[in-house]
This record gives sequence, C-alpha cells and structure tokens, in this order.
Amino acid sequence: MQALISVSDKTGIVDLARALHDLGIGLISTGGTAKLLAEQGLPVTEVAEVTGFPEMLDGRVKTLHPKVHGGLLARRDTPEHMAALKAHHIDTIDLLVVNLYPFEATVAKPGCTLEDAIENIDIGGPAMVRSAAKNWKDVAVLTDASQYPAVLAELKASKKLSDATRFALSVAAFNRISNYDGAISNYLSSINFQEGASVPERNAYPAQSNSQFVKLQDLRYGENPHQTAAFYRDLHPAAGSLVTAKQLQGKELSYNNIADADAAWECVKSFDAPACVIVKHANPCGVAVGKDALEAYSKAFQTDPTSAFGGIIAFNRPVDKAAAEAVSKQFVEVLMAPGYSAEALEIFKAKANVRVLEIPLAGTDAGRNTQDIKRIGSGLLIQSADNHELALSDLKVVTKLQPTPQQLQDLLFAWKVGKYVKSNAIVFCANGMTMGVGAGQMSRLDSARIASIKAEHAGLSLKGTAVASDAFFPFRDGLDVVVDAGATCVIQPGGSMRDQEVIDAANERGVAMVFSGVRHFRH
Repeated sequence: MQALISVSDKTGIVDLARALHDLGIGLISTGGTAKLLAEQGLPVTEVAEVTGFPEMLDGRVKTLHPKVHGGLLARRDTPEHMAALKAHHIDTIDLLVVNLYPFEATVAKPGCTLEDAIENIDIGGPAMVRSAAKNWKDVAVLTDASQYPAVLAELKASKKLSDATRFALSVAAFNRISNYDGAISNYLSSINFQEGASVPERNAYPAQSNSQFVKLQDLRYGENPHQTAAFYRDLHPAAGSLVTAKQLQGKELSYNNIADADAAWECVKSFDAPACVIVKHANPCGVAVGKDALEAYSKAFQTDPTSAFGGIIAFNRPVDKAAAEAVSKQFVEVLMAPGYSAEALEIFKAKANVRVLEIPLAGTDAGRNTQDIKRIGSGLLIQSADNHELALSDLKVVTKLQPTPQQLQDLLFAWKVGKYVKSNAIVFCANGMTMGVGAGQMSRLDSARIASIKAEHAGLSLKGTAVASDAFFPFRDGLDVVVDAGATCVIQPGGSMRDQEVIDAANERGVAMVFSGVRHFRH
C-alpha cells in the first residue's frame, strides 16, 4: 500500500505518517510536508521522484501529473486500467491525505488583498481529492485531521478500511470540495473590481450566494404532519446558538419546537438581568426580568397563563430548584437555559416528555446571524439581520411631558420585547414585565385591542403602563387606543407624515412619547 500526503495544515500529520509507516504503508509526499516527515526520520518519497518532473511555478504545479492521478483513479477490478498502469510504470496510490490551502481563513482577515486570496486558491489539492473520492472503492481520502484517529484504529484492527468507511470519507471529501469552491465563489463574486485596488471593495451580497449547512437530524414531520422536514446547522456554528444545544431529556424536537425555541432563545439572550421568555407560535406571550430565574418566570407567566400552556420557555440564567418547581406546575413543550442544578433536573425527570435543552450563554451577540434568509418561490430574500440595540441616549422625547427614569426603563424593556413580536406588534409593559402583547395583526389598532383583552383576561391592569409599537402610528387613533387602555408613556419609531398629529394627540392626552428612529417589522 502507498499513501500520498500533501497538507497545508500539518496538525497531527507526523503521528499519522509514523503510524502508517509502522503498518508497512509507503509514504509519498510533496515539498514542505516531505521535508517535515524526513526531518522526523521517516522514509518518504517526494512526488517529484514519482512523476520524474520537478515542482514548478512556485509550487503551483506539482501533483498535476498522470503518475499521481493515474495511481488514484485506476480501478483495481478493471484489467484494462491495471494494464495501462503497468505499461506506463505507474504505481497505485491507496490512501490520500490532503487538506487545502487556507482560503477561507485568508479572506476572513481584515485587509486581505486580492493577490493573497488568489494565491490561496488550491488547484492540485482539490484535483487529487476529487480523483481519490471518485475512486472510493479502491482509495481512501482523508481531508481533515479529525479523521486520522478512527482511520488508524480501523487499519490497525483490520489491516484495511471497510467499504462503508471509504464511502463515508469520499462523501466528506466531496462536501469539503463543495464548501471550498462555494467560499471561493462567494468571495470572488462579492468583489467590485477596480483596476489597481490592492484590497478590493466587497459587496455584502455576492452575485452568487453559496450556502453550506450540515444536517443535524431528520424530523418526524414539518410544520404540519403531511410535510417532511430536517434540521440543519451552519457549517461553523457559533457558540450560544440553538444548534449547539445539548438535549438533556425529553422527546425528539419537532419542526415547530425548533422554530419557537429559536425565537425564545434569541429574545432571552438580549437581556442582561435574569430573564424569562415564554413563546407560543413564534410570539412572546410573556417576558420578564427579575432578581432570579424564579421571579422572572413568575412574572412572565402572569402575562398570559392561557397562552403559556404548551409553550416554549427560555431562561438566560441557570434554573435552580425553586424555578424548576414553579415551571413543572405548567405544561411546557421545551425548556432552555444555560444550565440546571442537580435538584432541578431531578424535578424534570418526573416529566419525561419535556424537552430540556442546555445552551451555553456566551454573550448577547453570540450565535446571532449576520443575515436573515427567507425562501420565496424559486428564489431567496437575503437581508442583514435585525441586530440593532437601542440605548437610552438614542431616545428622542417629542412631547411636553418628559418620561420619568422608571418610565424610560419600561420603554426600553417594551421596545426590546417588541422587536421579537410579529408585526403589527403592540406591547404593554410595567416594572420589567409584559402586561399585554398584541401580535401579528393586519391592523395596529387590532394588535392594541388584543393586547388589552389579553391583559384583562389575565387580571392585569394596564394603568400606568409603557407601550411599544414596532412601527409608527400613521394616525392618532392607535395612540388613543393604548392611552384609553391605561398607557402613560409610549415608544415608537416616528417617521409618519402625520407625526405632528400624533405628537399633538399625546400632548392632549397628557402622556409622554419618545421616538426611537428605528422600525422593527418582523414578518
């Protein structure tokens, strides 16, 4: 057996080569890798000796040769192939170890020049990987150091690799090539080429978008039982995102569970204080902050106990025994938190179907998408994600009445919640707690009325509350509805042709109003 080794990232390569040598496998290698192996006392044949042709063009051409690709592509079960190898004095290559020039890492560096990017486009590596992967029945191809231990273990145990292993390695190899080519395409098609520019200007939206996702699991069904579905993650997921969750107990997650869990997790991460978010059908039906997880949950649950039934609950603090005892009294589909005490987990064991997820909380920005993607008929809509955060200094008071310090805090809280509510969104809040949430209505007036109705059903008074509207009030009637319900201060983006009419109405009604200058539609 012969192995050809040509790697850019040399992590673990000496140990692998030594183990292959100990198994009686001959070593062929290129330039820097061959030098490294020779320095470690390993017998290695340079590719130039195999091909009879020196590396040239600064290493751009070294493995693009029939004696390399013939040895990789020849089918051992085809006499004509083997006869051709013999006639041209070509030896078979049975194992290929290749990782590619670091193109992705290079273009991710600030100030990367076009020349650096182009020089880090691998040619010979992908060509060899494709040849070996195509001929998977006879050749094994390793494209990542994480594969080395399992392959070595199987070789030591069986003296060869199974068809299943070689096929899996082939699939991984083609996936790697696909991701590599996609990264190159994304980069090059994002460039606004200008003659003489060293560091090219790049468009945020490339001419061709190539996305790579890895399947985590097949789902039982999609949004409805007659639909099929699967759950995928980004190729390189960020810590603190839902896809990094560890399921500690419970039934398999459903399509709707995952969608709602993501909405709850993204919302709860946005708070610094201990917070709890309860989501039902993609909308927060209760959000609150408190001194601990128990208080945050108790306040969030009060907003809408009816909708909380069968909801998704997220905490941004570990769940202790007291919080677990409170949560266990209601029917919950999914529970998420950065951690759980041993006592809390023992309590949830009594509810074996509850899906308990542990997700590392690596900061409010961790795991956030930089872009949102929506599928439409035969196309995509891609936009930058709505990651805008509002600070107290961003607020513009537009009424005669100034909001109090407490009202300002309530307005910021209401605004933060409103960002995660489907449009049209109206959110009443007080003292770090949602008091009424109106979501997803065609009319902003109806959203306000629904929020009031929900508060009434929950036995909550809206007197003295703060209200957030995700978009401006186009007429004064929307303001009148929330003030009639009990609101004493309002936050909205502003920007309507009738802003002055609404401001005059606020002054007439004796309420404070601030403009955020930012809209938060969520469809």
